[in-house]
Amino acid sequence: MTNKNEVYQKINHLPNELMPTLVAYLDFLLNQHVQKTPETPPTFNWEGGLSEMKSEYDGVSLQKKSLEWR
Repeated sequence: MTNKNEVYQKINHLPNELMPTLVAYLDFLLNQHVQKTPETPPTFNWEGGLSEMKSEYDGVSLQKKSLEWR
């Protein structure tokens, strides 16, 4: 197993022109290791929110209205 001191020593011996490559690779490794937050499933708490307007609109009229809004 490699310890941090070995890594530091190798970095110190690395030519300056390779430093940007090293930094880019370290960023890549860190991004691969980042733990993603679990996605929460949708709640659909809005479902039925416009049920009182059901008698005024149907699906086709809402589609036509959405085309007007674009």
